[in-house]
Amino acid sequence: MSLKFSRKEIKAAAKHFGFFACGVAKAERVDAETAARVCAWLEKGSQADMAYMGNYTDKRLDPRLLVPGTKTILSLAMNYAPAKTLPKGEYQLAAYAYGLDYHDIMKAKLRDLVEAKLRVKEEPNSRGESDSSDPSDLSDQSDQSELSDQSDTSDSSPKQSPQISPSEIRVFVDTAPVLERYWAWKAGLGWIGKSHQLIIPHAGSMFFLGEIFLPYEFDEYDEPMPSRCGNCRRCIDACPTHAITEAQGFDSVKCLSYQLIENRGSLSEEAVSAMHDTIYGCDRCQTACPWNKFATPNTTPEFQPKPELMAMTKDDWHNLTLEQYRKLFKGSAVKRVKFEGLKRNIAAANGNSDVIE
Repeated sequence: MSLKFSRKEIKAAAKHFGFFACGVAKAERVDAETAARVCAWLEKGSQADMAYMGNYTDKRLDPRLLVPGTKTILSLAMNYAPAKTLPKGEYQLAAYAYGLDYHDIMKAKLRDLVEAKLRVKEEPNSRGESDSSDPSDLSDQSDQSELSDQSDTSDSSPKQSPQISPSEIRVFVDTAPVLERYWAWKAGLGWIGKSHQLIIPHAGSMFFLGEIFLPYEFDEYDEPMPSRCGNCRRCIDACPTHAITEAQGFDSVKCLSYQLIENRGSLSEEAVSAMHDTIYGCDRCQTACPWNKFATPNTTPEFQPKPELMAMTKDDWHNLTLEQYRKLFKGSAVKRVKFEGLKRNIAAANGNSDVIE
């Protein structure tokens, strides 16, 4: 089936569904420079405890191997810049974790966009039936242990029929071997800054990214955006563990966010001395970035912090029970660190909780 979709129309539809930005990229193998950088990063063991990042490198470097038949990748961004922050002097979480888990929220919106604008009618087969194969089945196309239901694009809501096989359309939100910042750059959303975050001009870097893999071509494709970081090195200077350098790039093991979330063992001495009041994640490279002065507070209800979270004091954190943890972070990305990890972080911060201005 030969189809071409309108870039202008899909961008307008994305805005309607609550996305800050949408870009359109042609699905192809990543450029040689990026492929070499990814392979070198893995060879150094920079994935550390995140072993899944070393899986399916071939699919990571060529999305057409992840989802055969993919011709176009839509990259979409959702704003999470906070409308309000946790009180100064209390323990701090990275802003992305204030509300409900972005994986679930953004994926639902991607599915809604697909159902409303990207499903197309299919000619019925000889029996007068349309193909209704299960969109959640990636079989050997991806790592089931890594993707599981996270890459599922099935939806319990009624579908319009007949349709193209749903297995040909996939949605991903940080849950598959997809170089999401690379595809956001290729789709013209912004550039990858020295902080290794995607920076959207006049908007900043506080965005969740998601992708829709499509078996269709578009009438136009976006062009990658050149970097506008220039000689600025504020993110490098602000990094508390010196994980970001111009010469060596990014050392994930040193990164405070990695240490406080992904590291299942003891925190590094450097992390303990640098964390101060931070007990989950780290936003210092982002808050230092001058582009984030243009950030607009997000208005997505699901991304707003609970009043109970805003009211937490250090004493409350020190006395946090497992039951309270489960209630406070139900449906939250903070559950990734697990109760024991969060208590480890709180204990470490307790002896080193100077407020960072």
